[in-house]
Formats: sequence, structure tokens, C-alpha cells
Amino acid sequence: MKSYRDLDIYNVSYKLAVEVHKMTLALPKYELYEEGSQIRRSSKSITSNIVEGYGRKRYKMDFIRFLIFAHSSCDETIVHLNFINDTHDDLVKVDDLIQAYNDLGRKLNSFIDYVEKNWKT
Repeated sequence: MKSYRDLDIYNVSYKLAVEVHKMTLALPKYELYEEGSQIRRSSKSITSNIVEGYGRKRYKMDFIRFLIFAHSSCDETIVHLNFINDTHDDLVKVDDLIQAYNDLGRKLNSFIDYVEKNWKT
């Protein structure tokens, strides 16, 4: 692993954050700065925390801490997707995104377990 770009969790989270960003542009104008802004920040936070944690990979506990932040942001993104689904289901379909973020959450959990058990500092 030469870079954070080699991590599957990074690549998946980045792709999903771009999808979420584009999806929010279809929300009503008043939601662009409410729910839209919240979900854009939480989805991008996943990727940012993976990158920052990787930058601290020399310090195992820091790496794990930022991966846990990424997982928390993943959960937050799912909550925002559920809000959008329940309040704007006639405008945007988010079921596939919810499933993709659930899958990402599982991958993050697995990677956290891997780092906890196998990471050498």
C-alpha cells in the first residue's frame, strides 16, 4: 500500500461522495442549504477522515481514531439519506445510495478490525 488511493474504502467513499453531491443538486432549492449541505459534508467527511488517518498511519491509534470518525460520518450520511428518502421520495431515489453506504460501513468495520489486529507501527 503506497497511498491512501490504494484503499478500497477510500475509492468507494470518494465515488459515493461525488454521487451524493450530484444527487443533492436535484433537491428543492430550500434544501440545498439545509439537508443538502449536511449530507454533502458528512459524505465528504468519510473520505477526508480516511485520508487524514492514513497520513497518521505510523501511529496506529491515530489511524484507528480517524477510521472510526469515518465510520461515524458514514452512519450520519445514512441518516441524512433516510431523511431525504422520507421527505422527498417523489424527487430523488436514494435506496441504492443507502445500500452502498451500508456496504461501505461494513468495509470500514472490517478495515478497522484489520488495523487493530495486524497493523505494525
